[in-house]
Amino acid sequence: MKWFGRDAGVPGIDPLPSDNRSLGNLGEEIATNYLTGRGYRILERNFRCKGGEVDIIARDPADSGLVFIEVKARRGLTYGVPQLAVTPFKQRQISKAALTWLSKNRLHDSNARFDVIAILMHTGAAHGIEHIQNAFELAY
Repeated sequence: MKWFGRDAGVPGIDPLPSDNRSLGNLGEEIATNYLTGRGYRILERNFRCKGGEVDIIARDPADSGLVFIEVKARRGLTYGVPQLAVTPFKQRQISKAALTWLSKNRLHDSNARFDVIAILMHTGAAHGIEHIQNAFELAY
């Protein structure tokens, strides 16, 4: 799927951030807007616990299932496509955080999946976004 986001060529809109943290925050904003535009209900952002972190936790409008979403944003393809950064180690960290969130909210029996939203940022052009549903299984 492609989504047309910020255009750095429009007056009043800043170019892409130069630091990774700001780029990540922008990526999460784009992903949140993308999801809400498709009917997802955002439950929580940046849930952190001892085991890991989940960028976005949402409800899928199609089946009301829980979706734990990892957002990866890149300025270019120098290090490969963004979704390749969701390594098995990262999948385990996300899984641990998801299990902690489910326990904290007493939702153990809920239907849930893990998605990845990969965003390729472009200066002066539309950003590309790919939403990969069921990107990986629970890993621990």
